[in-house]
Amino acid sequence: MINEQLLNPKSIVVVGGSDDVQKPGGKVLKNLIDGNFKGDLYVSNPKMDEVQGVASYKDLKDLPQADLAIIAIAAKFCPSTIKFLAEEKNTRAFIILSAGFSEENEEGEKLEKEIVEIVNSVGGSLIGPNCVGVLNSNYNGVFTTPIPSLDSKGCDFISGSGATAVFIMESGVPKGLSFSSVYSVGNSAQMGVEEILKYMDESFNSETSSKVKLLYIENIDKPAMLLKHASSLIRKGCKIAAIKSGSSEAGSRAASSHTGALASPDVAVDALFKKAGIVRCKGRDELATVASIFMHPELKGKNIAVITHAGGPAVMLTDSLSNNGLDVPHIDGAKAEALLEKLYAGSSVANPIDFLATGTAQQLGDIIDACENDFDNVDAMAVIFGSPGLFPVYDVYDLLHEKMKQCKKPIYPILPSVVNVKDEIEHFLAKGRINFPDEVVFGDALAKVYSTPKPQAEEIVIPEIDKLAIRTIIDEAENGYLSPEQLHNLLDAAGINRAKEGVADTEDEIAAMAKEIGFPLVMKVVGPVHKSDVGGVTLNVKDEETVRSEFRRMMQIKDTYAVMLAQMLKGTEVFIGAKREEKFGHMVLCGLGGIFIEVLKDVKASLAPIAKQEAHDMIQGLKSYGIIKGVRGQEPVNEDKFADAIIRVAALMKVAPEIFEMDLNPLLGNKEAVVAVDARIRIEK
Repeated sequence: MINEQLLNPKSIVVVGGSDDVQKPGGKVLKNLIDGNFKGDLYVSNPKMDEVQGVASYKDLKDLPQADLAIIAIAAKFCPSTIKFLAEEKNTRAFIILSAGFSEENEEGEKLEKEIVEIVNSVGGSLIGPNCVGVLNSNYNGVFTTPIPSLDSKGCDFISGSGATAVFIMESGVPKGLSFSSVYSVGNSAQMGVEEILKYMDESFNSETSSKVKLLYIENIDKPAMLLKHASSLIRKGCKIAAIKSGSSEAGSRAASSHTGALASPDVAVDALFKKAGIVRCKGRDELATVASIFMHPELKGKNIAVITHAGGPAVMLTDSLSNNGLDVPHIDGAKAEALLEKLYAGSSVANPIDFLATGTAQQLGDIIDACENDFDNVDAMAVIFGSPGLFPVYDVYDLLHEKMKQCKKPIYPILPSVVNVKDEIEHFLAKGRINFPDEVVFGDALAKVYSTPKPQAEEIVIPEIDKLAIRTIIDEAENGYLSPEQLHNLLDAAGINRAKEGVADTEDEIAAMAKEIGFPLVMKVVGPVHKSDVGGVTLNVKDEETVRSEFRRMMQIKDTYAVMLAQMLKGTEVFIGAKREEKFGHMVLCGLGGIFIEVLKDVKASLAPIAKQEAHDMIQGLKSYGIIKGVRGQEPVNEDKFADAIIRVAALMKVAPEIFEMDLNPLLGNKEAVVAVDARIRIEK
């Protein structure tokens, strides 16, 4: 747990502090001194009486009480040191910079567990081990640089990697990005990214807390905690961006269903982030750029005015915005003509608004005023202004700063001349502004921020399903695939519409069943995994003679022990699947069905349970959504019925967590109904 001693210690001891600032113990001490830590600062070093001008205690017994211990000694000495400090010196917060714990071997893991038990026994806080430390406005408890500008309105940054934390700060600081706090959690022995985010949520103050949170995550150990507190913070007005590394796999493990093949652990991460409203970033520069966008007023619409004095960057930015779902709308009319008259000949206001390399600060001001007041189809402005280095541009950047204070529409400064006008950019950043030096990185990031959905409903209404019947079926089932009868009963209990069908293993029985269901019919083998690959599917069976002959043929196919009959329905093939992912619970996926799922792999996923709007967002987010809506006279799929089936599959997963994989492929959808015509459910208890 995070306590006051970790956040705002009145006294700090650096155990292992030294004069060598090229070692963690020496550098963290220097950073504490340079940061003007206001409390009492001590060092524990068995060989020295004074380190960097700070009193050093050769024996811990002589040390005064200390709220926080920052430890930079060999791993094997850490447990005894921490035990003494906790029990004898009332130390209740510990930052272990040292490595040599669970990241190395079993012996290190034992030391780590021992330390956690000691810290927990006194209700203490532990960061690390194997981390770069903690940085906040009260103290510089890190052994690295840079030490960024600290501002309560800056970013809270939690990182699972110390080196990556440094690199991300190095990416953000030159852009003008400020930080409120930095937590490097290292091995996360007691507290990881999730626990610190939980604390930030539970202690959030709308007046004093930072509203921007950045995360670098290598392992999501507590996805439910992350989802709960990230979405809670975003509902409170925060914005969160995260990198989850380790997204690629050599390949999904062998899976016996479409869902199993498509639903990788990284799909679960994507689903969690979307459900929470977290903007997922791929790399350090993108994370810093998204954070910088967060520091500007929120973009309320998708129409961007690109204001430039250089054609190439404007074209590249326009491409980036347009290709990612934002618009650069055409600007014309009387007010556009009035603006054009204020610019030099050869300028254009069509959008991009190009006021040429000779454009002045006054002209930039006129353009911004017109975009703010005259052009209703503009929601934000991206201003590109660099320099060939011929003359200073302080006046342009000063005007830009003033307009950013005055305008309600967001203005994003893209100042690419980081060498030619380095001094002017530093002057601009010193006013608390942020620069986006690369227009394409900015455009991609802005579109990603805009398109990231808001957190899903806090309270999800789960449809009425027969929980007792579901539990009876699951409790009686063995591991493996459910029988057709069990499948039908389970779908019925969940309220999932299915085709009339039956299974028979004798010719006379299947002939009688065909008459009962009614023609036309589809016949499928029961047993083989990929039915169509072995000739195990026959469509549009219209008479008893064909039923009998196809039955005899199918029963000769390897692994076939029965044949299924079903109504021959018409409609667009769609798909719903579910898969249990360790720690995350169940993912539910949807898309076009049949062969399309294998060829296009166009699916959307979310985590169960799923709200109604969330199900519609999944469907509408498909690249193939136009087919579902109906194109060129094709009958549409009833989207409400499709969404209802998704919601019911998700509800089924919550009642029957023993379901490991489930495929409804295909369901046939038309304007009246969405009906499951084939299903497979695998149980793993």
